[in-house]
Amino acid sequence: MKCEKCGAESFLPFQCTYCRGQFCDKHRLPENHDCARIEQARELKPETYQNTWTYSLAITVNSKKHFRGRFSKTEAEHLCLAALLVIGVGLSFFKFPQISENYLIASLFSALFAASFFIHEFAHKIVAQKYGLWAEFRLTYLGAALTLLSSFIPIKFISPGAVTVSGYSDNRRIGKISVAGPVTNMLLSTVFLGTSFLSTDYAGLLILASAFNSWIAMFNLIPFGILDGFKVFQWSKAVWIIAFLVGLMLVIISYPGLILRS
Repeated sequence: MKCEKCGAESFLPFQCTYCRGQFCDKHRLPENHDCARIEQARELKPETYQNTWTYSLAITVNSKKHFRGRFSKTEAEHLCLAALLVIGVGLSFFKFPQISENYLIASLFSALFAASFFIHEFAHKIVAQKYGLWAEFRLTYLGAALTLLSSFIPIKFISPGAVTVSGYSDNRRIGKISVAGPVTNMLLSTVFLGTSFLSTDYAGLLILASAFNSWIAMFNLIPFGILDGFKVFQWSKAVWIIAFLVGLMLVIISYPGLILRS
């Protein structure tokens, strides 16, 4: 579907809460697409929506005290369903020798697999809330369906949903929110890789977890479409280059060890 503001094709368009138009990620906020009902959006007060956590809600004021650290019932439900889907994909990796030896190893890998995905999403949420923006995890129909399908086929797609962020912001803040997810995966990849040298029994498992996190980081930093890399690239090309190169370096370091142990 084409964005009604710039005409760009959008795979997952956003619908404005106020004018009901369909827009791309860049123009999803009322102030970014010259919303015909922008005044209605600006008139909202924090107390009006403090407890209304709906999927299409757009927060339009800075209200840190209302949103930081909050998890709504709807978000909790979506997180639980997403966890089941991601764990299912994790269990489908039984073909790897380093995690097929016993059920304990397979269970540990599935837990690390799911934790890596959710830590990435929580990083987005925490940074967004730091800026007083509304941020909650939501499942998407297509993402959930593809993640479920990945449990039964060799090709893996792990994206049952994402953190939806709404509110007045700019490229700098959006860029920082976006880069937070991949950076956490880089840190996890480094920790898992370093720990693998200290453990003989779980070295293969840790290297696999490191490789998975490095791949998540690098893939999400591709500067295209709805991926984190596109928003980071718009904010700062220097930050994007450094982050992408670090992610690529971790992939290069971790994957040879993974292949040798397969």
